Amino acid sequence: MNLDVLVVGAGIGGLTAALCLARRGARVRIVERAPEIGEIGAGLQISPNGAAVLHALELGEETARLGQPLGAVVLGDLTQGTQVLRLDLTRAGYPHPYMALHRADLIAMLLRAARRAGVRVRTDTRIVEAGQTAGGAWARSAAGEEFEAAVIVGADGVRSGLGRLLFGRNDPAFSGQVAWRTIVPAPRGMPSEARVHMAGGRHLVSYPLRRGAGPPSVVNIVAVQETETWSAEGWHHADAPENLRAAFADAAPPVAALLERVTLVHRWGLFERQVPGLWHRGRIGLIGDAVHPTLPFLAQGANLAMEDAWVLAECLSRAAPAPEALDAAWGDFTRRRHARVLRAVRAARGNAGIYHQRPGPLRAALRLGMGLGGRLAPGLPLARFDWLYRHDVTDGWRAQASSSIQTGT
Repeated sequence: MNLDVLVVGAGIGGLTAALCLARRGARVRIVERAPEIGEIGAGLQISPNGAAVLHALELGEETARLGQPLGAVVLGDLTQGTQVLRLDLTRAGYPHPYMALHRADLIAMLLRAARRAGVRVRTDTRIVEAGQTAGGAWARSAAGEEFEAAVIVGADGVRSGLGRLLFGRNDPAFSGQVAWRTIVPAPRGMPSEARVHMAGGRHLVSYPLRRGAGPPSVVNIVAVQETETWSAEGWHHADAPENLRAAFADAAPPVAALLERVTLVHRWGLFERQVPGLWHRGRIGLIGDAVHPTLPFLAQGANLAMEDAWVLAECLSRAAPAPEALDAAWGDFTRRRHARVLRAVRAARGNAGIYHQRPGPLRAALRLGMGLGGRLAPGLPLARFDWLYRHDVTDGWRAQASSSIQTGT
């Protein structure tokens, strides 16, 4: 792929896109507005569909060393501590593992791989203008530096500056929910499971993380509560641990014990927007949260961004370097991704309704049905997500590689 590509944003989506494109022969530069590339303490779940991309990028073994395999997702009652439904991931037969990973570890791994592939990285660079030329695209930083490329990829997050330049003001809307996140030391005997503790108008998710070999050393906690107002948005708003504990003061003893370990916590508002039908203009387009932010109730934000990155690189690599072919490649990318992303965004929103169901006959019936279904047909509840977890955007690449080996090309 004889292309110059500019990627705006060095998060998970931007770094994965840069790596995928560089592996296909593109000359890639990343510009990141932050002074340093990194992430404060937080965990994320890499489901099999996201793990497929990391495996195809030859990062599967490193991911396994850094991550914590999860054997189950368990839904339970926050206040009573009782189990409602257990989804056994070990019996699902997924082609790739379901992992918990520290976000900073994933970003550092992708950054190392991108640099090994020849990607150039510039930090402390905020893009304030962008546009098209007859043969490509251009962007200008706040400092006045200009960048030219055949293609510009916007991976600059939920409040994408590049998206605003492309489509005008399209701010995400507050979802009516705020979330706390924190990491605490793991108690002895912590199981390798993701646990969703449900209550009226709120829920709390906990799962272990591992830094290197050995047993889990820390637990990632994300706690969500419905609220009417929120004045700020972002990842880095520090909050008092007492506020988190007060919001979940009626939690059963195991969760209460985890919350007692909290010493540092951040709180942020959850925002969403409708997934647009248009993700690009000419040779400038958007991926990941920049175009389809999703609520964190399906743990798919990072996974969808990595899928986007792979599919975009595949579409661009098939296009001739002529501008009209690159325009068409962006269109092909959107068509391939739109329906899947929309389904995931809607499923995440639907999970919020399940997790936050308030006490009453409807919740009782819902939980009874979930419990009975899990006992009578243990594999059925998880099979409902086969469309998500068994989807592998790298399938075409593997088939092409196999064909090349068989024909000796």
